[in-house]
Order: sequence, then structure tokens, then C-alpha cells
Amino acid sequence: MIQHLTRTAARTDLLRFSTAGSVDDGKSTLIGRLLYETKSIFEDQLLAVERASRDQGADYLNLALLTDGLRAEREQGITIDVAYRYFSTPRRTFILADTPGHVQYTRNMVTGASTSDLAIILVDASRGIAEQSRRHLFIASLLGIRHFVICVNKMDLVGYSEAVFERIRGDFRPFLAQLDIADPLFIPISALIGDNVVEQSANMPWYRGPSLLQHLETVPVASNRNLSDPRFPVQWVIRPHRNDHRDYRGYAGQVASGVFKPGDAVVILPGGFTTRVRSIDTFDGPVVEAFPPMSVTLTLQDDLDVSRGDMIAAVDNRPIVSQDLNAIICWLAPGALVPGASYVVKHTTRIARAVVKDLRYRIDVNSLERDDAADSLRLNEIGHVVLRTTAPLLYDPYRRNRATGCFILIDDATNETVGAGILLEPEEC
Repeated sequence: MIQHLTRTAARTDLLRFSTAGSVDDGKSTLIGRLLYETKSIFEDQLLAVERASRDQGADYLNLALLTDGLRAEREQGITIDVAYRYFSTPRRTFILADTPGHVQYTRNMVTGASTSDLAIILVDASRGIAEQSRRHLFIASLLGIRHFVICVNKMDLVGYSEAVFERIRGDFRPFLAQLDIADPLFIPISALIGDNVVEQSANMPWYRGPSLLQHLETVPVASNRNLSDPRFPVQWVIRPHRNDHRDYRGYAGQVASGVFKPGDAVVILPGGFTTRVRSIDTFDGPVVEAFPPMSVTLTLQDDLDVSRGDMIAAVDNRPIVSQDLNAIICWLAPGALVPGASYVVKHTTRIARAVVKDLRYRIDVNSLERDDAADSLRLNEIGHVVLRTTAPLLYDPYRRNRATGCFILIDDATNETVGAGILLEPEEC
């Protein structure tokens, strides 16, 4: 029990969040401000930023330079898709996914948001809501993010005007009403000066909400974890070759959701054979339970045919097993997705081939209207498709289980990821 409470506490003290915004909305400056104010940068880094700021003729510390270096790293091939930053306060540890704002890098935003508990959407107070703001909100809501913060940045450029802030918030309301986003928090900030980023600003006494960091430290995320649906995708079958372990057969992987305990009745899918969990082993020894995101090895009471790509689930709580997939896809490739095309689908640890049976509609990210006459999906477009796979996938609808409700499509000729999808209920076809 002590071990369980310790690990649960560790999980709830970690917040994963992503930042998104249109070009020049001040995202780099905001990230730099958070790192600077939480003392998460080294002294030599700070000195380098001070020198670079002076060389540029700036009379202030240009904190954007802290993350501008990340773009150079991506160009060198060190970090290509998403750059992650790690920092902490006495109250919580944070993993920040820094994603570019250019429309052609929408795939990066999808990658960063896919594992996030919270999304920060930046808006330039002097320009207002942009197409990318709507695109990022829509994608983040599709990906099941439950917590949203819309930071109206550069308030210093509009004289810290409450009227400007309220106008922008009003501009968002019709769009937010169409999305599955409950009560997003709007915060007026100036990342350059630091208003409402860490401490509440004296320049905006009319704003009575929390600063950005105060909200990040207190937003509840423990309830975001799915502990109700036991799902264990098998990644590796372990058969030690030592004579004293010749009878050992274990199944290694990461717990996707739910809780597993020795003695639990489980089913092996897609075969459907049932057995019980004999033991749960880790690098540090056996444990009395396993939950996400623990990587463990399960042993079973019966000798069954279990392979990589199979899933171990609770007997009385099974995922959907189907070759017909109903999905929303964000298309990430220059070449278009068209009905009849064939791809490789990767879902948890399972890989199969899939053909696009139908494109039901394309979604306009600005109006959220459906184009039922669409005959293709092009780069960064989002639509509803029906796939048929060569082998059944073992999944839950994404709204219920993010871990087993997502997949990617791969072009087997180039081995490039061309699409990211979320799975819907079968009856939504």
C-alpha cells in the first residue's frame, strides 16, 4: 500500500503540457520566461542570452533566445519533431512540449499534444484570434486534452486594456461552443515583461484570476488517467535460456490503462483464451499491482500462445476487436489521402495493413463545417475515414481511452508517418 501511494503521488505531481500559437505570438518568450522564473536554466546559458541580447541591441533580456536554440538543434537533427523542456517548482514537476507555430508543422503540434494533460494556446493581443489558434484548439480537443489555457499575450502593446482582452475572449466563444472544451481559462499576460506569468500583475488589477504558473501548479490531472479499463499490449515475449529459469515465460510491455494484480482473471486477445495473472515482475523485483505508465512483465497461470501485438485485458472488461475502423485522421503528408489507398497502421504494439474504404467528410478547421463532397485529404487537413485492416485491432474509443484509441498510418514505401488518427465508436460509422 505504501508503494502504491508513493507512485500515485509521483504521478499526480507531474503535469505534461504543450504550447501552441501562431507565428510571432510570443511562444518562445513565454517558454523562456517560465524557465527563467523557475530557475531552470544554467548560469552559462543565462550569460550567453545576456550577451546575445546586447549584441542584438536590446535593452532587455531576450528570453526567446533560450528556446530559439532549440530550433537550431532541430536543424542539426538532434530534436526533429518536438522539443521538450523539463522544469519543476516545489509543488509540481513539468514536461513542456514546445511545438512550432507554422501551419506546415501541424504534425509537430499533433505529436506534442498527444501525450499532454493541458494545452496553452497563445494569442497576440494586438492581432487577435488567428486561423492557427482555431486549428490548434480543434486538434487539441480532438486529442482529448481536458484542460485549456488561452493566454492573451503582449498585453503591454495594447496598454493592458481590459476591453481588448474581453473582446478577444468574446471572439473565441462561438468557436469554443462547438468544441468539447469545458470552461477554458483565459489569462492576460505579457511574456516579455512577466505580467501574470509567475506572479499576478499590478498592471492589470482588473484581472482577478491566477497567474499562469499558479494555475499550472494547481490544475488537477490525476483524474485524467484511465484506471478503469485494464489493457496490456504485449511488446515482447521473455524466455530466459538459463537452465534454472527454463520454465519461465513472461510477457513484457507497458500498462496502457487500468490496474493489474496477481490473481486477476484476464483474456488474451484476439484469441479469446482466458487465464489468470500469476505474477507481475519489474527490474526491481515483483510488485503487487501494475498501472500506467509502468513497464512490467506479466506471467500467466496457463501456458497459452501469446505473441507481440496481442493484448491482455480483464475478462469482464474487453476492448473492441475489429478490422473495420471508424476514425478521425489528421493528414500529415504532402501527397493526398484518397479512398482505395493502402497504408501500414501501427496501433499500440500491433502492426497491420489497412486500406481506406471511405472518406465520409472533411472538416473545415475554421468553421468546423463538414464537407461531405470531399474526395481527398491534403496536408494538415482533417477528416472522417473508414479503414479496413488485414488483422483485427484491439481498441477502445479515444474518448474513453487515449492509450488504446489512437494510431498512426505509415507509407511503407518511404517508412514515413503520413497520418495520425483517433478511433471512434463503431456505431458512429
